Amino acid sequence: MKIFKLPDLGEGLQEAEIVKWHVKVGDEVTLDQPLLSVETAKAIVDIPAPYAGRIAWLYGNVHDVAHVGQPLVAFEGGDDTDAGTVVGKVDVGQQVLSEAPAAAPALAHGIKATPAVRALARKLDIDLAMVTPTGADGLITANDVQRAARILAAAGPQELLRGVRKVMAQSMTLAHAEVASATIMDDADINAWRDGESIMLRMIRALVAACRAEPSLNAWYDSQAVGRRLLKNIDLGIAVDTSDGLLVPVLRNVEKRTPEDLKTSLPKLIQDTRERKVPPEDLRANTITLSNYGSIAGRYASPIILPPTVAIVGAGRLMKEVIVVDDKPAIHRMLPLSVTFDHRAVTGGEAGRFMVAMIADLQEAE
Repeated sequence: MKIFKLPDLGEGLQEAEIVKWHVKVGDEVTLDQPLLSVETAKAIVDIPAPYAGRIAWLYGNVHDVAHVGQPLVAFEGGDDTDAGTVVGKVDVGQQVLSEAPAAAPALAHGIKATPAVRALARKLDIDLAMVTPTGADGLITANDVQRAARILAAAGPQELLRGVRKVMAQSMTLAHAEVASATIMDDADINAWRDGESIMLRMIRALVAACRAEPSLNAWYDSQAVGRRLLKNIDLGIAVDTSDGLLVPVLRNVEKRTPEDLKTSLPKLIQDTRERKVPPEDLRANTITLSNYGSIAGRYASPIILPPTVAIVGAGRLMKEVIVVDDKPAIHRMLPLSVTFDHRAVTGGEAGRFMVAMIADLQEAE
């Protein structure tokens, strides 16, 4: 019997959730025929058959999480060998982080509880770090543990994060621990825009103009070397809200694209992202990020920067405001903006000049 194991998925990905089996026991399959679809932290990937043969056994059900090297399919005939297939393996430079390390578990020391109370917590599967102590000098009592157990029971079972949401949690932990984040905010008067102008397309154009005026924000920062790399190409990450969590597909070389090209490619990229059709290579290595959070809610925000990038630009909810024009009140459309930057690599002056250039472009009629 030939055993086919979950192959190397590339980019340090060590596990994948089974989304769908395309075959069943007894099926005759051909070389490269899709066996199953799995969801990684990056995308949904079809895994092909490493050779032709009859399916003798399937290891795992839909929603099971399989780890690299774990058996997936048994084929009739042959010896117990693994095909050793590599799926989507990509060479990634040191500057590109594909997956953040998991957060360290909470330390148990410093928690005051008797051995009997600790035993009760283990029995009820309660983390003492989550329990509010009511005893003298911060001592956790048996009643405290039981109260926590009742609260958790009423709240329902814990949902373990998987796929996109798991990596998002890990990435946010890394960003919070590493990045020296700062944000500046301002408004662009877009009253001169024609009706029906696309906020996203105008934001992309303005972001390109700002990167040309102040290249420091289109960069990668290496915290170990304490160095930055200014990048000529602008590979723009677009924050996309999906039911699975936040994904950031990448529009490559936006500085070279025509408005007509962007008008076609941007909606397609967003739609493909929400349908999980974007290939893994289009979900990595952006140089700067754009978030149109105002399409949902919010006037200003301080979005999170994911290393190694050093900046994320945000567009808030479009507002109508009374302003003074030629010493007279007027109602104009205003677009709230935010630029969050990593202060380790970007100065306040650089971020300010970036914002000025972006506003200047946005305030043009065309």
